Amino acid sequence: MLIREAAAEDWPRIWPFRRRIVAAAETYTWDPDTPEDAARALWMGPGKRVYVAEDDAGAVVGSAYVTPNYGGPAAHVANAAFMVDPDHAGQGIGRALAEHILDAARAQGYRAMVFNAVVDTNPAVRLWLSLGFTILGTIPDAYEHPRFGTVGLHVMYRPL
Repeated sequence: MLIREAAAEDWPRIWPFRRRIVAAAETYTWDPDTPEDAARALWMGPGKRVYVAEDDAGAVVGSAYVTPNYGGPAAHVANAAFMVDPDHAGQGIGRALAEHILDAARAQGYRAMVFNAVVDTNPAVRLWLSLGFTILGTIPDAYEHPRFGTVGLHVMYRPL
């Protein structure tokens, strides 16, 4: 698997699984009805370093970005987002992207990373905990999950 910085022409290969993941409303708090142009701006907009994971055949099977969580005096704290094509889940792509992003964020001068709203039922919570993140707090009953009803949202943190 190759992980590299994304180029503008990668978006058409990211969009199908990004649309599918967000539409499922299982793990992301983003509006499932976001049109493609707005979704592209959210994922690949200014200030974000976007990466893609390619399988051995060159197919984009995952993507992630790193960006400042806030600006100004708090710009040294990173935020990130990760998506793996559901057709390629369970192959270690998410872990590889996460390790790559943590290294990239450190190399870019960030001193910590925070995730603002991780859905309690997201299987990636186990991954983040295994990579040294802690749950700083949970907002109870903050997310209307399509299968589990109202669940919490975690705020997760890790120093770099």
